[in-house]
Amino acid sequence: MQTASLQASDSVQGSHTTLLLKERIIEITEITYTRNGDYFIPDIVLKKKEYKSLGKYGRMRKDYLKNRRPALWNRFLLRDTLDDHLHEIDFEAQIRFDTLLPLYCERYSVTEELKSADQMEWIRRMNNITNAIDEIILNEIVYR
Repeated sequence: MQTASLQASDSVQGSHTTLLLKERIIEITEITYTRNGDYFIPDIVLKKKEYKSLGKYGRMRKDYLKNRRPALWNRFLLRDTLDDHLHEIDFEAQIRFDTLLPLYCERYSVTEELKSADQMEWIRRMNNITNAIDEIILNEIVYR
């Protein structure tokens, strides 16, 4: 993070300090701008990354950010951290799902014996468990 002393030509807007120079603007938020005629264009360069496919919860987080939290969505995009964030959320949610599933199966007596004795009841209980765990993950991880 850059720090500089403010001069008469500097402007302060809210919590962001902007240094006005002849050809460049450098924000304390570490985004630089280059003058192009009468406009200042942000100097944004995407880094080469290896892209992995997102799971269910990563895609849900992406949709949530894009439609419900556009400021946060744009922040992740501008800092080129969106993919990392989505993969982290997906990984965290999947671990949570894998942790809760055996606990709920034990609590609601969903066993292999039930599966062989009454398949429809086993499916009903597993669907209920999966929906309950999904609701927990959405509220605690995806929609936070």
